[in-house]
Amino acid sequence: MKSILTIVIAFLTITVYSQKTIDFPSKDGLIMTADVYEAADSNQFIILFHQAGWSRGEYQEIAPKLTTLGYNCLAVDQRSGGIVNGIQNKTNTLAKKEGKKTEYSDAFQDIEAAVAYVKKMYNPNNIIIWGSSYSSSLVLKYAGDYPDSVNGVLSFSPGEYFGKKNFITTSAANIKVPVFITSAQNERKNWSGIYDTIQSDKKQFFLPETKGNHGSRALWDKFEDNESYWKAVKGFLETI
Repeated sequence: MKSILTIVIAFLTITVYSQKTIDFPSKDGLIMTADVYEAADSNQFIILFHQAGWSRGEYQEIAPKLTTLGYNCLAVDQRSGGIVNGIQNKTNTLAKKEGKKTEYSDAFQDIEAAVAYVKKMYNPNNIIIWGSSYSSSLVLKYAGDYPDSVNGVLSFSPGEYFGKKNFITTSAANIKVPVFITSAQNERKNWSGIYDTIQSDKKQFFLPETKGNHGSRALWDKFEDNESYWKAVKGFLETI
């Protein structure tokens, strides 16, 4: 009887979600691929962008956990990327086939298009953008360039990775929404200047007591300190 009761309780605490893969155009017409994770009875959306050389596969285990917190998720393949967790970046593959540029900064239009797509197709109450490594910098730029477009930003290991002086910092100075920045312990120097220029009174950062990890993979179960990152992420999301 005890084991049956445990199973029933576990079942009732699981938030049901559905997953599907979609395609939609970027600003220049390039067809982008993304995975949609739809949470039950939710009108909040987190748009997830991967790190350099990777794909939407970075969020295979992260996105389902976010649905249990009540968020729909869109995990996007940007044109600058590759493969991770066995998931090939289809947007990158097509961009190369069509002869389009695939440098980090070229993917900014993909972020613009993803936000526009979610607004058009879902019209959620809240949109949060989330980036990893180079894309964590681009989501900060987006929030600064479009200060009234989204409701919050999470940035995992940002920095000035683009070969242009203050490319991210200049935009970040215009951010008005809540911002969360985190990284590995030794990466703070990469983003401290960006963080200092953000004027939002709802900004916060987290550094683990451990060595930590680069990008959103810090949340993967395989890393022993992932729970400390998750605790910080959940605490931030509760403020939005």
